[in-house]
Amino acid sequence: MGADFGYRGKRLGLPEEGPGSIAGTGRRLLAIIIDWMLCYLIAYALIAGRDVNKVSMWVTLLFFLVSVLTLGATGSTPGKKLVGLRVVSLNGERAGLGQIALRTFLLVLAVPALIWDRDGRGLHDKAVHTVEVRV
Repeated sequence: MGADFGYRGKRLGLPEEGPGSIAGTGRRLLAIIIDWMLCYLIAYALIAGRDVNKVSMWVTLLFFLVSVLTLGATGSTPGKKLVGLRVVSLNGERAGLGQIALRTFLLVLAVPALIWDRDGRGLHDKAVHTVEVRV
């Protein structure tokens, strides 16, 4: 039988449930969908009547900018705020702007975000020593 690693976040010193615990996959996916759709609506509104083929490029750029600015200012994007999540450094403090920018860049690449460890942290979080937690 496999080894028992305990609950997600135990080895990071995080609580099992409640505020400060590792965010679940469903909430994280919902938050990113909300953020992506918000950026899509903004990009579409700005480009409506022009070259709609460029919407995807603008959505990606807006997603990066909105994520970096809102995570840097509040620790949450609009989507994360709506579902009760925030991004923090592993030491529990606010993530630095460099961490946030690199995390967001890796998230935009998608591959790091699709590979998780046993705590449910994507490679984009592991690379910059952050974790997404419940508020």
